[in-house]
Amino acid sequence: FSAEKDIKSTNLHYICPMNWQQLISNKRLGQEHRHAERHDDRSEFKRDYDRLIYSAPFRRLQNKTQVFPLPGSVFVHNRLTHSLEVSSLGQSLGNDVCTRLKQKHPELANTLFEEIDTIVSAACLAHDMGNPPFGHSGEKAIQTFFTEGEGKQLKSTVSSQFWDDITHFEGNANAFRLLTHRFFGRRQGGFVMTYSMLASIVKYPFSSSLAGRHGKFGFFQTEAEDYRKIADELGLICKSKPGEPLKYARHPLVYLVEAADDVCYEIMDIEDAHKLKILSFEETTRLLLGFFDEDMRREITERIREEGVTDNNEQIVYMRASVIGKLENECVRTFVEHEEEILNGTFNGSIIDHIAPLQREAYRRCTEISYQKIYHSKPVLDIELSGYKIMETLMSVFVEASVNPKRFYSQQLIRRVSSQYDIHSDDVETRIMAVIDYISGMTDVYALDIYQKIKGVALPIV
Repeated sequence: FSAEKDIKSTNLHYICPMNWQQLISNKRLGQEHRHAERHDDRSEFKRDYDRLIYSAPFRRLQNKTQVFPLPGSVFVHNRLTHSLEVSSLGQSLGNDVCTRLKQKHPELANTLFEEIDTIVSAACLAHDMGNPPFGHSGEKAIQTFFTEGEGKQLKSTVSSQFWDDITHFEGNANAFRLLTHRFFGRRQGGFVMTYSMLASIVKYPFSSSLAGRHGKFGFFQTEAEDYRKIADELGLICKSKPGEPLKYARHPLVYLVEAADDVCYEIMDIEDAHKLKILSFEETTRLLLGFFDEDMRREITERIREEGVTDNNEQIVYMRASVIGKLENECVRTFVEHEEEILNGTFNGSIIDHIAPLQREAYRRCTEISYQKIYHSKPVLDIELSGYKIMETLMSVFVEASVNPKRFYSQQLIRRVSSQYDIHSDDVETRIMAVIDYISGMTDVYALDIYQKIKGVALPIV
């Protein structure tokens, strides 16, 4: 009591740390007071995983650009293969972290905490489901339609909160919307996922008004109360005062989802760049072996020789696998060592920012080369330019139709929008958001097809 009195008297703001027992919950959003009949022994988190992997939005990831154009004669990663690899690595991270933390906290044994590998794996499956066609170019096209394009004139007709949401349109926030909003005829709300899985995909747990220059945020205003409900139930630390824009500390498992994504996209992009001959074999080898000390480099090189791996692509695969294994171990160690800061909401940056100096510097070199030679390579720039134009055109015609729905051409376009989206709402903001939902859910090929039909470049063949 004396300590509590001292805290109050000095006006310090005391924040209780998060705790694992509360952070891991199998309560489902939309079914909080209902227990569905079970016909098998799957855990609730395994049900999350299965619902995602069998869903149409997840399948559509196979036709969405990751970095490089969709494959021709050389197969590179798309959003689907990337998500599956991230999920695999996420499961390893969750399993190893669980093992280590149970040694530190024996009371976590035989609790839901032991399923964090499944939670992280499911969250990794879902982490890119809100991304629009054509990668970051598509994301940028939606944002700039409102900040630089024809949509700029709509600012005075919508609320400031809605304007913040659409001008900062973000794939991560859109994934949370996709999983919680009442799409696909589900009355309970979205996919009816568990609280812990939903919290684990929100990398930026604050509203769009706090997005700042980096442009990232975690949820649209339409889903803010859902996130608040989830965060409060799980005991996430609230960092906003009453009346301020919503802001929370991350759920700890977000760091593992982010780490799995960071490792996979960076290292796999290097491998893809080698396959596409953007990076030479020698340059790729230097980048990958740079994650190891001299003794380990010799050992890896010797193993490749002993196993008779002579094909350059297969040698790169071997090195890439070694790098991912090393980074997985480093991420687990870093997470466990920084557990207290993570639970206190004071951990800064990503796990990758805190791994050992040798691996951190090697990762930095990879990101530098990726920026210089991969993300600005001609194939990537070509798909970004084409994708941007396609998305800009789709946004222009469909938003115009949603704002002026009584016009003949508008009605024709609106009939093109799936009935799962509330395009016929009396509220203009709801109609605009329905257009964004519709376009962001398209695959690259479908977006191109609709674009060509709108422009009169292609006619349907019966």
